Amino acid sequence: MADVRPLLRSELLPPKTSARRHLISIADLAREDVERLLALSRTFARSLERDVKKLPTLRGRTVVNLFFEASTRTSSSFELAAKRLSADVMSVKSSGSAVEKGESLKDTLLTIGAYDPDVIVIRHAQIGAPHFAARFTDAHVVNAGDGKHQHPTQALLDLYTLDEELGGVDGLHVAIVGDVLHSRVARSNVQALVLMGARVTLVGPPPLIPRGIEAMGCQVSYDIRDIKEADVVYVLRMQRERMVEGANYVPSLREYTARWGVTPERLRPGQRVMHPGPMNRGVEIDPAVADAAESLVERQVRSGLVVRMAVLYDLLTQGPVEVKVAEIEEVA
Repeated sequence: MADVRPLLRSELLPPKTSARRHLISIADLAREDVERLLALSRTFARSLERDVKKLPTLRGRTVVNLFFEASTRTSSSFELAAKRLSADVMSVKSSGSAVEKGESLKDTLLTIGAYDPDVIVIRHAQIGAPHFAARFTDAHVVNAGDGKHQHPTQALLDLYTLDEELGGVDGLHVAIVGDVLHSRVARSNVQALVLMGARVTLVGPPPLIPRGIEAMGCQVSYDIRDIKEADVVYVLRMQRERMVEGANYVPSLREYTARWGVTPERLRPGQRVMHPGPMNRGVEIDPAVADAAESLVERQVRSGLVVRMAVLYDLLTQGPVEVKVAEIEEVA
């Protein structure tokens, strides 16, 4: 099992001398950074409409996917994104690796670093693991989810999905519903949506809404009926794997579904619905809602590929978006 002991504060900070660019938190991005990444994503989306979808853009580069937690959507889209850009890809999961024998995160990073990777994409149960990784590698680090802290590429793909579907994010009202307390997706999305001009309301039972989270620029409601006021309803699953053992956040899943589940009756016509996955159908979301024409869940999955292509390309090239677009289209 991975070493998930709390990291020292000094270990959470990346080396001050490092000139490497990383993507660890939405808080690290300015609005123009997000706009650049969304523009790159649109360009890559056009390139994938060709019969030959592979681009030579990152040929000779190496991307390592280092996943200490289970993942389907994130790990597969990062792997495919790197391959579509012609990078060499190595995927390492804790299951079946030396981590199961007790190897520490530091030693795993030093081992991976010996292969001289250009990018390390890391998912870990411990908050601060990506910052820790930046101390022990010369590679660019991308946070694919650390504990209940951040999941920046999920927030970026959600912005891209909304931008493509609704023509922009500025002025939208988004209701995020469910287990906000344990959700890294919720934290990243609040920051990203507020940064891009959206209004965000968090909706859920009081024990699952962090106290003081309004300081992030969002509103809070404990009434499920308030989701009808939103343009977009973003549904979160119950993160039972992160809950303190023995804590009673809700009386039961059955009661949670009855009081907080997103059903057709609780929505108004035309509302878009999103979910980061994996979905627990019949718990936080009714199957009729998940499969409705207004559901953007499948669109989110498709968006994940082009957004993660954009993130990898942006970290490794660092040029202005106009130059990048021209370069991509020249080889497309």
